[in-house]
Amino acid sequence: MADCELLATCIFFNDKMANYPSTADFLKRKHCQGEPESCARLMIVKAIGRPHVPSDLFPNDTERAKKIIAEKG
Repeated sequence: MADCELLATCIFFNDKMANYPSTADFLKRKHCQGEPESCARLMIVKAIGRPHVPSDLFPNDTERAKKIIAEKG
């Protein structure tokens, strides 16, 4: 599977996870490089746009992403 289209510019990994390299690597392998469609951040971008993605949203927090999409979509 191809890498996530947002990986190079993902604020979460480029700004928020600098102090947690092991966790960041795990999440990148699972969501960004393995199953991009499972990423909560990408779900929001595709559904309602990047401005609606909270900076603290973890890629695996799909339940929160669904609530945000339902509220703003």
